[in-house]
Amino acid sequence: MKVLDRVWLRQLLALAVVLALWEAAGQAGWLNPLYAPPPSRIAAALFELFSQGTIWSHIEATFGAALGGLVLGIVVGVALGAAAALIPFVAELLEPVMMMLNAVPRVVLAPLCIIWFGIGLGSKVALAFVLVTVLVFFTVYTGIKQVDRRLVERVRTLGGGRWTVLREVYLPFVTAWIMGNLKVAVGFAFTGAVVGEFVGASRGLGYLLSFAQSTYNSALMLALVFLIMGFVLAIFGAAGKLEKHLLRWR
Repeated sequence: MKVLDRVWLRQLLALAVVLALWEAAGQAGWLNPLYAPPPSRIAAALFELFSQGTIWSHIEATFGAALGGLVLGIVVGVALGAAAALIPFVAELLEPVMMMLNAVPRVVLAPLCIIWFGIGLGSKVALAFVLVTVLVFFTVYTGIKQVDRRLVERVRTLGGGRWTVLREVYLPFVTAWIMGNLKVAVGFAFTGAVVGEFVGASRGLGYLLSFAQSTYNSALMLALVFLIMGFVLAIFGAAGKLEKHLLRWR
């Protein structure tokens, strides 16, 4: 009974039950395989992708675009968010722009990115970059604005200069806010990369999704969706460990 107390084991058991019921419904003919293929067909499509060996170039393209946009978005978002929070003049210029970008469904920027940067890696990185930058900007901007001013005043009273306040007060708070939203940023980065590939690309998981849609291959589409989910969940796990390491001071 103690083994069943573990959350991950209960989650695996629940997943196994759902897959078993799904497979049984498919085998009994209760589900149309054109729209909802059974897990066995999805697993077969996934196995075929890896057995052919061509999937790796598509994974590399999607990961390269997503991680490139993620890293650039975090760096630029942190810089712009910190500048806007600490310099009122910069906030007056950047906040309206970021609010407009946040109000527009940024996925509709995919066609523009294709026109501006072509169907290569650049357009996917650009779209992922925009998605992540807006999120990180508001994360950092809000995080710095909510820092307790009394804490800043106490550090300055003890002789701390601007860099001391930045290092000892703002940086820990901003790191906590960024790590708290890192999983969302990872999801946005992959959204940008996959949507960009779906709109126009010659390789990538989004390109394969577009191909599967055009051929009405729902088993391949679901296999690709589960594959993307698996990779994102793995990155979530790594991000969780990084968060515990960086925020161990809490």
